[in-house]
Amino acid sequence: MNTPDPTTILDWYDRHARRLPWRVPPARSRKGERADPYHVWLSEVMLQQTTVAAVGPYFEKFLNQWPRVSDLAAADLDEVLTAWAGLGYYARARNLHKCARMVVEIHNGVFPDTEAGLRELPGVGPYTAAAIASIAFDRHASPVDGNIERVMARLFAVGTPMPAAKPVLREHAARMTPGSRPGDYVQAVMDLGATICTPRSPKCTICPWHESCQALVEGLTDVLPRRTHKPERPVRRAVAYWMVRRDGAVLLRRRPETGLLGGMMEVPSGPWEEIEEFRDAAPVKADWVELPGIVEHGFTHLRLELKVKVATVDGRTKAGGVWVQIEDFGAHALPTLTRKVARHTLSHIGKGVKPS
Repeated sequence: MNTPDPTTILDWYDRHARRLPWRVPPARSRKGERADPYHVWLSEVMLQQTTVAAVGPYFEKFLNQWPRVSDLAAADLDEVLTAWAGLGYYARARNLHKCARMVVEIHNGVFPDTEAGLRELPGVGPYTAAAIASIAFDRHASPVDGNIERVMARLFAVGTPMPAAKPVLREHAARMTPGSRPGDYVQAVMDLGATICTPRSPKCTICPWHESCQALVEGLTDVLPRRTHKPERPVRRAVAYWMVRRDGAVLLRRRPETGLLGGMMEVPSGPWEEIEEFRDAAPVKADWVELPGIVEHGFTHLRLELKVKVATVDGRTKAGGVWVQIEDFGAHALPTLTRKVARHTLSHIGKGVKPS
């Protein structure tokens, strides 16, 4: 069997590179154009735990609003959180803002061009630092995302289940990274995993490395990389309280900066607890009406179920937060969970359920 040749996949990438809003063309056709480190950094942070299709519109929106890292650094955090709403993992948005400020205040608006320098920035871990170093600065670095892990696991028939296999896969990826065009090479392997060496039904017959793939020879492409069984995510339950003022405004409050949905706006809720029942923890005394149904939301390590109760309350109530007209919800940093609660509540109010 042939030894995998990086030149083979670079030739393939020159012909088949995906067109992505943050990417410049392969070196052989970009006519001196270089990747913008700001674009690479922004896209890599957005792509963590998110798909390319989902990130595209957010990336364009951020660039339209903040074309340069200095613009993002000068923005108000609430503006950034609002623009980020829907992408999830909101600590990334807070770190994005901190990182932009550090790049401007400490590095004069210029991103460090080494992995070590990039690692010193907020929210930039080993993978992101390697990705920016290789893609933006053509440094000899080896970022390993899910696509690259899958390609390496199949190429070298690594049978160790994930995540235990990760160190071996990183070693293979580092060894395979060429000294010439490392940035293009990294993106080529990412594209290979995204379009050909896919999780299910890989298109092995048109893969540029099919003659070098041990998993293909051994008939293991459908089972590699192996996965360990994930335990069931625990379920937490709570009650959300939709408080309506006489003029129709609804009370929203900001969640603590740390923890899930940190710093985001929410409909006030009780503690999220691993209990069988939905424990009432109303923030104010009122004639609460419980809505039918449950709002469900999934996080990485847990599932959340919310009952919703509604009531009309005095606008001077001391529950904390801000009163917002429903038509103005879009001006606030509302995570997907809060939007689900709003849709659930408004759909039932529209069916005749009225706050007392």
